[in-house]
Order: sequence, then C-alpha cells, then structure tokens
Amino acid sequence: MVSRTLHVDARVRRGDFVLQVALDVEAGSTVAVIGPNGAGKTTLLRAVAGLAPLDAGLIAFAGTPWDDPATGTFLEPTRRRCPVVFQDYRLFPHLSVLDNVAYPLRVRGGPRRVARAHALQTLGRLGLAELAQRRPRQLSGGQAQRVAVARALAGTPHVLLLDEPLAALDARTRQSTRVELRSALAAFDGPALVVTHDPLEALTLADHLVVLERGEVVQAGPPRDVAARPATEYIARLVGVNLYAGAVAPDGTIRLDTGETLRAIGDPQSQRLRPHDRALVAVSPSAISIHLHRPDGVSARNVWPATIRGVEHLRDTIRIDLDGRPPAIADITPAAFAQLGLDLGAPVWLSAKATEILAYRSDPPPRDAPA
Repeated sequence: MVSRTLHVDARVRRGDFVLQVALDVEAGSTVAVIGPNGAGKTTLLRAVAGLAPLDAGLIAFAGTPWDDPATGTFLEPTRRRCPVVFQDYRLFPHLSVLDNVAYPLRVRGGPRRVARAHALQTLGRLGLAELAQRRPRQLSGGQAQRVAVARALAGTPHVLLLDEPLAALDARTRQSTRVELRSALAAFDGPALVVTHDPLEALTLADHLVVLERGEVVQAGPPRDVAARPATEYIARLVGVNLYAGAVAPDGTIRLDTGETLRAIGDPQSQRLRPHDRALVAVSPSAISIHLHRPDGVSARNVWPATIRGVEHLRDTIRIDLDGRPPAIADITPAAFAQLGLDLGAPVWLSAKATEILAYRSDPPPRDAPA
C-alpha cells in the first residue's frame, strides 16, 4: 500500500529571496508552518498548491510527482485535489451554503443531486446542517470559515491547505472556531498543512511545527518540544520564553555571550553538555522571581540586578519587562505586583533556581522534519 504522504523538497527563488524547505506530512497529521513576515510561508503554500512552480526540488503526493523540474513534470492546481482554505473564506455570494459546499463535486462533473447530498452530509458532520440554505452574507465570520473548511473537505481532497485560517476573526470567535477547526482536522485522513503567524493557532491545531526564518527551516518538531527548547530568538519570543546564548564553562556554568554567567540544569533529552560546547539557555518567565532587595541565602540560585522598563497585564498575570544583565521578562501575580509596589524605572533584584533553567546544545544534530 502506497503511503499517502505529502513530500516537499522545495526551492523557489523570487528575486533575491530563496525558499529552501524540506518536509514530509503524513496522512492524518497536521503540520503548522509558522514564521515572521517575509519568512516564505505563503510561498511554500503556493508551491504545494501549484500556484508557484519550483525552481528545483520535488513536490509529490503518495509517490506521484506534482512538481518535478528535473523531469519537466508539473501537475496543474486543479488536478492536485489540494484545496486552499483562505482567511477571507472566498465563498460564492450568490450560492447557498449547501451549493457552495457542493461546488467542488459539481466542478468535477458530479450530478447536482449527488453533489448536494454529499455536501449536506459534510455539513452535518461539522455541525453546520442548519446553515445549508443561508447565503454567505447571513453568516458570522466563524460560520463562514467553518463553511469554507466544509467546502474543502467535501471535494474529498488528497491534501488540505489552510492559509491563516483564523486571522480574519475577532478574538472571541477565533477561540471557539479554533476548537471546531481542530476537530475537523483531526477527522481528515489526509495530510494537512496550516500556514499561520499565530503561535496559539500553531500550537493547538498542529501535531508538528515547522518554523521558517529567511526562507529556511530553523526548527521543527512536536509543539511541546519546540516550545520547551526554542532554537532562535524569534521562536523564544513566540512562545514567551527568555532565551540566552553562550558556552559551557569548565565548572559547568553557562557563560553567556554578553558576559554574564548562569547556572542551569542540562537538557535530559539532548546530548550531555561538555566544556566549551555552544549552548542555549531557556528560562520561563514564571521561573524568575522579583525582589526589592538582593535575596540572601540563595547560593543555589542565579541572582542579578535589573530595572523595570515595561509592565503588561496578561489575563491572570502581570508580565514585567526587565532591563538587566541579562535582560528578562518575568510573570508574577497581580497580588504580588501590588504587594511589591512595583513601577516603571524601579530597581529590583531577580533570581532563578538552577533547577528551573534549561540548558541545551545550540547546534544539535540535524533532525528529520517532520516525521
């Protein structure tokens, strides 16, 4: 039995920008591609959809080439069975929801009665049957996005592509639609590729993350691993972790590139750190404690002075931006913030237990992405 894997080894040049990405998406799994603006996310999606031909490499599904410049093979987008769910839905305004969802089968020559019956079944599976006779203008943003997903699934696609699927929704609608979209993706038995700039969207929708920067994959793996051990400053900011680069000193501490020293535990999932190894140090904002005076009796901790340069209220916590050596962000409760009487410009002391600081190699062996 041929594996229904989407294989991508894409090289696409657009002026001075070059996208070079290799990944495999297995049937029944969802891979989220995330990265800053200009990283190449949309170019990758367009290449898989057949809207941006490769300059080199190979895109194939279940062993069948879709785009292979070496042999001159190029399968037109309409023949790939690879629909794209866009952030602006792109529903036909003059058609009912039912006929929008039936459209992919009608285009392939299916009888209207059969196409509509299949569309109604798809709508029912996604909990949208009551919307069947409505027009797109009568739908909320969340409903319209779910109908767009239903239309893509009704065409029995080989591969499903989603381009910033929740970007056009307000915060409240985005939260509920995210849960429903996750269920729809879990029920899809083919490979799914989601392009997004939203870390929560990527972490909740995908089984595997691929992070792009400047057209290249800088990290790939399960969401939990990427969040726990970010490989770049961009990823660290994305998941809200303090990240420092340095080298292992002879005594086992990490000498940061900026001159400071931190004591940290090693990463049990990576190679053992040795003196002079390059290392990254990740510190959760919740692992950093704030003190008004230098704390005593904390020899097992890392202690350093800082100044408060920013304060942000995040739901149940207060996030504090601290200018120190090294700089840091720390999360404390509103009660602790009030008790300490903190304010912008206030001098404070920071501490973090070595057992709550994770150090790991910054140049790990290459990992296949994704499996």
